[in-house]
Amino acid sequence: MTRPSPSDLRILHAVRLLGYADDTAIADRAAVTEEEAASWLRDAELRGWTQHTAFADLGGWSLTEEGRAENERRLAEERAEADPERRIEAAHRDFLPLNARLLKACTDWQMKPTARDRFAFNDHTDDEWDERVLTELAALGEELGPLIGRLTEVLARFDGYDSRFETALRRARLGRHDWVDKTHVDSCHRVWFQLHEDLIATLGIDRGAENPTGSG
Repeated sequence: MTRPSPSDLRILHAVRLLGYADDTAIADRAAVTEEEAASWLRDAELRGWTQHTAFADLGGWSLTEEGRAENERRLAEERAEADPERRIEAAHRDFLPLNARLLKACTDWQMKPTARDRFAFNDHTDDEWDERVLTELAALGEELGPLIGRLTEVLARFDGYDSRFETALRRARLGRHDWVDKTHVDSCHRVWFQLHEDLIATLGIDRGAENPTGSG
């Protein structure tokens, strides 16, 4: 049976997954009201777990080192209780080859090598090239669904990554190129990056040790 995560853990974890975000985005990601998120974040700031910073007219929350450690401690406790059979670890192993394919697809979306420049920028004038990338993303989306199903059977907070990925891909197929790899929208790459971060945080894995490039 799936295990729901408490709201305070979901809020703390949302800050980890989003990296830097305002109350609204954190509340949406944690599936709580904006008032609950704002109140908890202020309390967490007093505990030294979160910090609020502003740049020009933009303000948002991020985790401190203490907050990151607290997040990982709570995730470890949750996993120990919810996943004695280590199903999340097995799902992560199956995720890694898919992650390599996703990274390759995003690279191909950004670059289209030529005879003179193997790092040439993809100007998206070659429909056949772009369609090949979108087809690979669609194939990855089909494999993502069952993987998320397995994870959600253990922890309810893993639900939704597959549907978000599908939404982004559908918009990309309509010619909205940002929805493949940009970070200012909930693109295929952004969704995938957050899932990867969710997995390694839950398992207590260092991203740099797992993937020296730090991407994906």
